[in-house]
Amino acid sequence: MAMKIQTIYFLLLPDTLLLDLAGPADAFLFANRYQDNVRFRLAFISPLPDVTCSAGLQLGPLLPLPTFMEDDAILVLPGLVGQHLNYNSPAEQQAIIWLRSQYQSQRQSQHRLICICSGALLAAHAGLLRNHHATTHHDHCQDLSQIDSSIYVEENRIFVEDGKISTSAGVTAGIDLVLHLISDLADPLTAASVARNMVVYMRRSGHDPQLSPWLQHRNHLHPAIHKVQNAILKNPAQSWNLSNLSEIACTSSRHLTRLFKLHSGISIQEYLTGLRLSLAKQLLTETTLPIDYVAQKAGFGSTRQFRRVWNAIYPFPPSAAAKQMR
Repeated sequence: MAMKIQTIYFLLLPDTLLLDLAGPADAFLFANRYQDNVRFRLAFISPLPDVTCSAGLQLGPLLPLPTFMEDDAILVLPGLVGQHLNYNSPAEQQAIIWLRSQYQSQRQSQHRLICICSGALLAAHAGLLRNHHATTHHDHCQDLSQIDSSIYVEENRIFVEDGKISTSAGVTAGIDLVLHLISDLADPLTAASVARNMVVYMRRSGHDPQLSPWLQHRNHLHPAIHKVQNAILKNPAQSWNLSNLSEIACTSSRHLTRLFKLHSGISIQEYLTGLRLSLAKQLLTETTLPIDYVAQKAGFGSTRQFRRVWNAIYPFPPSAAAKQMR
């Protein structure tokens, strides 16, 4: 299978908050190290040949605003530093006009729009958030409502997804959003590896999209437990036991059992069962395989065991999964 090239444009303006740019950009580039399915290619565009960011660094040379973006392109709008943002400068007005032209002329495109922090205000000025759910830095939620009263502003959120438009809260929340995108565009193991490399937690508030089961229980720093989790993630259907897992962790079975529970907050068996159940759910909703084959492919010892585990979680039988989970 040919590697997919995913172009990501970062629109930069004077006083761009450096962390809004550097955090997400590095996350995408780290993702290139851990998989070969998609290659993230970054392009930094601006109405100006160079800009000075929030930290005083001059960024450039930058690419001009393109007249055309690939149909599946991703556009990232980092936030700007400051409490009072009016977007009245010539560069900001040029960016707004360009955004309107892009999204009006290509309304049916597959572009994703990613707004980091106060980047949502720029999108709102361009009319791109009209009638959408969105969030932004807590200092700017009221500003967002005032720019366009049709926007459903959601406070106390890390990020919000509404169709092809995603918005994040302040600063480091942009990394949470990008990790979520990496999981979707590449795979959950890549997102977990990037988070570990950057030494960041994958956070969620009570109203945010829940973490995929493939990403849960990874908010720790123990290298041996991550090695065990990575091995299980690559093949949850394998006949895993404490003996072969302890060999991966280079420790005793008893010590691994204790460490795994301590650092992941869940037992090895619970972790493994959760992944197998998630794999089974995926097979049931995306294929027409018979239930006994799904149970076998997901690593359950028997169809009866699979049904018992499934019925403990879901109020409908496995045969109804395709209809209930669409």
